[in-house]
Amino acid sequence: MNFFTLLITIYCSISLLFVNYSQTVEELINEGDKFNTEFDHQKSLETYQKADKLEPANWEVIWRISRALVDIANKMPEGTDEQKDAKLNKYKKSFVYADSSVKLAPDQSVTYLRRAIVNGRIALFEGVFSAIGSVNDVKDDCERAIQLNNGGNYIQALAHYVLARAHAKVCEKTFLLRLPLGLGWGDMEVAIREFQNAIKLKPNYRMFYLDLAKAYIEEDEYELAKENLLLVEKAPFVLQDDEEYLNEAKKLLVEVNEELE
Repeated sequence: MNFFTLLITIYCSISLLFVNYSQTVEELINEGDKFNTEFDHQKSLETYQKADKLEPANWEVIWRISRALVDIANKMPEGTDEQKDAKLNKYKKSFVYADSSVKLAPDQSVTYLRRAIVNGRIALFEGVFSAIGSVNDVKDDCERAIQLNNGGNYIQALAHYVLARAHAKVCEKTFLLRLPLGLGWGDMEVAIREFQNAIKLKPNYRMFYLDLAKAYIEEDEYELAKENLLLVEKAPFVLQDDEEYLNEAKKLLVEVNEELE
């Protein structure tokens, strides 16, 4: 083999290495996504972490790591102080990745959505009215995700849904009590409208119908609540907690029917 042939061989090998490298990251993302649809969040996380090692600072990988960490944290026990600390630390770790994804891709709705979701989880865990900064950040990030309007219907539907949830949770306190806290923006009419927007973009999600029904109950709109609770029963099983949503809807339907009698 002469020197020129050797150079060509080396060049081709390096080129092939870079092609395989790129494909490997993409394959790992797809594999992690498959584990996610199967609700195996630990394997999903481990797969995304492999992709992160191959290609650090890839925003597509980073937001997925945040998602996997949130999904794992959601199922962690919190019966003891140690367990509560471990769960909160997992959420905080997820936030670091979500925040990084926003900085890496500030023009992508999904990065703001993932940061909103983890901030929402932290706020719920610590208490909405004890984590006011996180609650305000949820609102801001959801509105930014909606404004960017990319990522597809599912991402946009979730952004509307999380924004609706923020409004609904804030409205659990009366306006005069939450106004001094900087949460005067909460509005149940906005919550209902945003739940409806989520459903228009992505119908047949049990949690969308369930939370819209709860909002209607708060407004004493029992016929509309019943209509959406029945839609929970008709919607297919898609998400990991769909069985819980269905059971809750059935219990609420009994209460709503009693109100309508």
